[in-house]
Amino acid sequence: MWFEEFALERWALDPRVAAARHDLASSAGRPWTLRELLELVAPSGEAEAVLDERLGYSSVQGRRELRQAVAHLYGADPESVRITCGASQALFLQIALAARPGANAVLPAPGYPAYRGLAKGFGLEVREIPLSRERGFVLDAEAVISHLDGDTPLVILTTPHNPTGSCLDRPTLEAIAAATADRGIPLVVDEVFHPIRHDGGSEESAAAIEDVIVIGDLSKALSLPGLRIGWQLDRDPERRQRADDLRGYVALTGAPHLEALAALALARRDAILSRTRAAASANLEALAAFLERLGDRLAWVRPTGGLLAFPWLTSGESTRPLCESLMARGLVVVPGDCFGAPEHLRIGFGANSPHAFAAALAELEEALAPIEV
Repeated sequence: MWFEEFALERWALDPRVAAARHDLASSAGRPWTLRELLELVAPSGEAEAVLDERLGYSSVQGRRELRQAVAHLYGADPESVRITCGASQALFLQIALAARPGANAVLPAPGYPAYRGLAKGFGLEVREIPLSRERGFVLDAEAVISHLDGDTPLVILTTPHNPTGSCLDRPTLEAIAAATADRGIPLVVDEVFHPIRHDGGSEESAAAIEDVIVIGDLSKALSLPGLRIGWQLDRDPERRQRADDLRGYVALTGAPHLEALAALALARRDAILSRTRAAASANLEALAAFLERLGDRLAWVRPTGGLLAFPWLTSGESTRPLCESLMARGLVVVPGDCFGAPEHLRIGFGANSPHAFAAALAELEEALAPIEV
């Protein structure tokens, strides 16, 4: 077993990122502080109970109240929900459980790098479905279905998508889900940016589609990555049991006080989402105006959901030198080679106030001025 370099995390862990004045690399919304979260729940008096939480073992499935809160989001049975250490652990479990000799995994490209890295590390052949600019980075159902065969134990989709911000419509999701169900293939839909939409499109979750496994978390749309709470919703009891067994080996349980805080946060989900949406909406408009001015140097497909955009240099050059020079100036974006698309760069527009985002764009525009086209 060998895992390739996780280029995105290496970039994020560069000491210059923490010291930067402007962070456009973050994929989440503006993080809440513990004080802000406790003040949000203070009127109910429930926060006091967290202080009395016993710091013992939790359940391998996750705290019952938290599973109920997650299930409520989807209109599902709490028994179908499992709490994980962020969405990353849920993803790890699903890929590890799919691994077997000669098997393959069908993934979008570009995509979140952990999909490919974990699949290859567990010995799966990676079959990538290209997302084209011409199609607005939207996945084509027939392209996915054509890559399925008797050795496919896993398909992963993302909506809203990281890094492009594209969203899958219902007919596409249902067509792929029907094809995978007919073949007995688990379909995993990563919804960590759900339900952030910018185009007025449907905010319905894929969880309502039969035999789909949905992964979500508190980190992205709900801007609480420090709680390290994610989940997977799977209505198949045999698959859930296998996931419970594997989680018992790698992590056993989560932290009870964090799960208690997460349950309180989900009860205030609308208030938390409203802050993320307000900043993302204002910043996306600022980004659109910025990219219109820089259209001779940067092109893009406007994201329809999530908190990320994936523009590219019209020259076709790699953005790595640009991103390095920006880092030296105290401004962080993510080079596209972290996603196998070197002419692109990923810009997060959810983590900053509109004032801070405007200042960062001004700095980026200045840095792009010398670039010849």
